[in-house]
Amino acid sequence: MTTCDSTKTLCPYCGVGCGLEVSPQPQAGASGAGTNPGWKVRGDRTHPSSQGMVCVKGATVAEALDRDRLLYPMLRESLDEEFRRVTWEEALEAIVHRFQTVLATQGADAVCMYGSGQMQTEDYYVAQKFLKGCLGTNNFDSNSRLCMSSAVAGYVQSLGADGPPCCYEDLELTDCAFLIGTNAAECHPIAYNRLQKHHKKHPQMRMIVVDPRRTPTAEAADLHLAIQPGTDIDLLNGMAYLLMQWGYIESDFVEHHTSNFESFAEVIRHYSPPVVVDRCGITVAELEQAARWWGESRRVLSLWSMGVNQSSEGTAKVCSIINLHLLTGQIGKPGTGPFSLTGQPNAMGGREVGGLCNLLPGYRHVKFAEHRAEVEQFWNLPAGRISPHWGRTAWDMITGLETGDVGVLWIVATNPAVSLPDLERVKAALQRSPFTICQDAYYPTETAHYAHLLLPAAQWGEKTGTMTNSERVVTLCSAFRTPPGAARPDWEIIAEVARRLGFTDHFPFTTPAEVFAEYVQLTQNRPCDMSGLSHDRLHHLGPLQWPYPSNPQSLIPHPQPPKRLYTDLQFPTPDRRARFIPCHSRGLAEPPNPDYPFVLTTGRLYGHWHTQTRTGRIEKIQKMHPHPFLEIHPRDAQKLGLQENDWVEVRSPRGTARFPITLTRMIAPGTVFVPLHWGELWANQAEANALTHPHACPDSKQPELKACAVQLVPLKVQQSLQNRNEDLRLLSNR
Repeated sequence: MTTCDSTKTLCPYCGVGCGLEVSPQPQAGASGAGTNPGWKVRGDRTHPSSQGMVCVKGATVAEALDRDRLLYPMLRESLDEEFRRVTWEEALEAIVHRFQTVLATQGADAVCMYGSGQMQTEDYYVAQKFLKGCLGTNNFDSNSRLCMSSAVAGYVQSLGADGPPCCYEDLELTDCAFLIGTNAAECHPIAYNRLQKHHKKHPQMRMIVVDPRRTPTAEAADLHLAIQPGTDIDLLNGMAYLLMQWGYIESDFVEHHTSNFESFAEVIRHYSPPVVVDRCGITVAELEQAARWWGESRRVLSLWSMGVNQSSEGTAKVCSIINLHLLTGQIGKPGTGPFSLTGQPNAMGGREVGGLCNLLPGYRHVKFAEHRAEVEQFWNLPAGRISPHWGRTAWDMITGLETGDVGVLWIVATNPAVSLPDLERVKAALQRSPFTICQDAYYPTETAHYAHLLLPAAQWGEKTGTMTNSERVVTLCSAFRTPPGAARPDWEIIAEVARRLGFTDHFPFTTPAEVFAEYVQLTQNRPCDMSGLSHDRLHHLGPLQWPYPSNPQSLIPHPQPPKRLYTDLQFPTPDRRARFIPCHSRGLAEPPNPDYPFVLTTGRLYGHWHTQTRTGRIEKIQKMHPHPFLEIHPRDAQKLGLQENDWVEVRSPRGTARFPITLTRMIAPGTVFVPLHWGELWANQAEANALTHPHACPDSKQPELKACAVQLVPLKVQQSLQNRNEDLRLLSNR
């Protein structure tokens, strides 16, 4: 929604999906036609999700709009050469020629695109139609594979479909909030603020936080369970054991609205309190308190994020959380339910539109013939065009480069040369790529170093499209400025390549509104029904939550369905029942051992966002978080002869990194923590993912980025000074 003074849009950072109002603010000395002014950003008080609140990232986002922008297409024949500026015509010709060569010599499965939750839904949709439909390959994956794919798989297995069943209003209605594997205070601050305000107003409300670190979120908890990394399922099953023993079972709900309870009960009997507390490293009293509060509460809301999802048993952890809700009937009611906090601003939109290599638009799956046929018919494609097999996941794209099976890799709005696990292996694979396209708004980035072709993309504020946040609210993000240089919206670039490859009839779009209008038809009568939404309706009515089925009178307010899913206790499974998914704990994929005795865990900081592509260019945030560090318990530091700010080299079986240490009792002995934001552009040898491994959940294929085994080696003083000087040099060169 745009007024004469301001434009309403959405923050492009986390999945909370905060509404922003942006207004022009003329800069001193700025003049001339076509000059973009400065921009003032404030929270949109009318946005239902954020209610005018905004964190430091959202408040400062406009400061990066014109910093280090990629303005024109850049091409080179090999990675040994320098980039040269080319026209869009030359760039598109290069892409089409490469695609035609690869399709003719290797086939469609040698083509891969790796996208991002930074893409708007319209960008995602055009990419799905191009690759999965026209080309017949499912090789589109996104960084949601690293973020929320375990939540997707868990919701599907337990409830029958993806989609968080809760809404943010539940943060203010719950009487027991159970946060596990999420530092929401730093990573989802505005949603957390709503919960924290409710907590302060209602002292009887309980907040339980499960985290190996005593994070700012855990500091505010009534009960902090500092479990050993990898023991989440032990804890959840141990709570279920006590709930069943004490009779906190909603028997009528279990009998009439669930299935597989007997198998679940058989697994749970193995998780008695002595077994659980020994594995988790907590006390019996703490375990009993958590179970008692859950059992006695009428409205339990669970929240989780990367600490659960980024695991080799991520899907099993999600299912184990949902099991507790099913056992106690805590779903489909105000203040209750299993609530996954999404990482990326449009990761939810990407899931809805099929933006993972196993999905199709409208919460469909490539393995189901009926789903493939529905999409083929809608797209007017021959029967059998859509592949019945998973495409390549993000990690499979790397291994495909290693084997030579990937002939072209197109990367859109993400930075895998920092964010993927086992970075040295990733970089070596990218170095071998026959042809890599990097489509981004900024230059340089770490991934651009491995690209043959750079395509300048319009970013936040420079294109119009939609995004869906964690509570299923769809917001129209209207452009408020002109893209700089020759930058273009992502969907326009992809559609133009598709047309040049002969698929003109399938890409008649001239506006993003036309793209969205086609896409929402594919959601009709699906769990994520958005067929009643349009750019026009969102412009006039503001953000709207799905399900939102079609209404022929497009500008008349729609009778809004319930804010929560499953209020009728009917689930999108064949028997309409939710499923208990019993899971035994397997623990960490790479537990500590005598050679690598510490568990390294990684995470985000309040001010930074992912790999600093945007926040690293904002002065205020750089001052907040000037350099990387390693948190270590004083007891462990003493054993190694370390003091505050001493430097250590962290080694894993895959690589090394170097950090100054921060002593803190907020982390358990035997565990260390480093933030994930620093790539080689921003610090010297401080890449967290040089240490992590690619072992993934067998169901979601999400890597266990949250934990790996490491050793710590103290560095000499002169080495420490050398590293600090190198960091300062890198910062001064930005």
